[in-house]
Amino acid sequence: MARRYIFSSESVTEGHPDKVCDTISDSILDACLKQDKHSRVACETLAKSNLVVVAGEITTHADLDYPQIVKNAIEGIGYTDDHCVFNHKTFQILTSILCQSPDIAQGVDARKAEGKATSEQGAGDQGLMFGFACNETPELMPAPIVYAHKLSRALTRARKSGKIKWLGPDAKTQVSVEYDGHRVLRIDAVVVSTMHHDNVKHRIIHDTILHEIILKNIPKNLLDKKTRYLVNPTGRFVVGGPEGDAGVTGRKIIVDTYGGMGRHGGGAFSGKDPSKVDRSAAYMGRYVAKNIVAAGLAERCEVQFAYAIGYPEPVSLCVETFGTGKIADAKIEKAIRDIFSFKPANIIKQLDLLRPIYCKTTNYGHFGREDDLKALSWERRDKAKELSALLR
Repeated sequence: MARRYIFSSESVTEGHPDKVCDTISDSILDACLKQDKHSRVACETLAKSNLVVVAGEITTHADLDYPQIVKNAIEGIGYTDDHCVFNHKTFQILTSILCQSPDIAQGVDARKAEGKATSEQGAGDQGLMFGFACNETPELMPAPIVYAHKLSRALTRARKSGKIKWLGPDAKTQVSVEYDGHRVLRIDAVVVSTMHHDNVKHRIIHDTILHEIILKNIPKNLLDKKTRYLVNPTGRFVVGGPEGDAGVTGRKIIVDTYGGMGRHGGGAFSGKDPSKVDRSAAYMGRYVAKNIVAAGLAERCEVQFAYAIGYPEPVSLCVETFGTGKIADAKIEKAIRDIFSFKPANIIKQLDLLRPIYCKTTNYGHFGREDDLKALSWERRDKAKELSALLR
């Protein structure tokens, strides 16, 4: 018998301190790939007050102006107010960047090396990655994270367009959805906490966010008299971004993926080139899971695979359809082994990942967006027809 329960997911805007750092890291990655598509990049950023620290391992032929890249990223987000401690004019930058370790490089490079099992390109690290899809939204994503992202994007559009002039760059949203089993029933609670100018009354903030952001972006059929709306529940949010809280790359991995509905292997995405399977294999997992659901093989699907550093083949692959599969999970697993290749070099080729596309992924989720399928290639459904043949 299906059980009723409430599941919540959150999103953050690009002005959130952790997302500021993700944006800077991915901006540096894209700058490398624009000049040298074979760049090896593992870039981490920390931001606090007016200080930005960029560190990591980067091997590239690109000529990079780190202060200018950081300045452009901060300005693009919208931290341009001279009265803010953190802004694009007065930030300070420290860098600590070395080349990729030669020990790691020999495992990733497509060449022979002593102790390396093959001469193929290997995984850049050991680890486990998950991909997930479900049919409860048109995006084939869980409803809570979809609606949380819609609210965050709406806040940013309203701020950057000038429609709501008192909004600040930093904000968080959260949506709690009531389910009956896997079926979406209603939205139980919506939380929006947004940075704002100092001279705006809380009543104005509450009413504007409710009517201009929440009610215009959440399906009306999911809202009812019992739905709770919590807008800036502390009463004040003037100090935000890195001034209010330290930011670090890779600290919003659940926001980046499935809002907690699907499992996560633990690896962050931003600032990593696609030789790092933390990123590329997670994208591949989404691609496979989405096509399985799009093909009608299951209502929900999770794909997991794991790698050993320097070795090309995944050491494990597992498919789970949570009892919603139209055929046995083992049969689906066999089919995806036949249709897809999970070697790192082949993932990069299949999804065309050696391009400066990563700033497009940084904010509002890496998955569930079909606004640019050329860039976000893992959101394509082009293998669904081939997979659907399994139902015959």
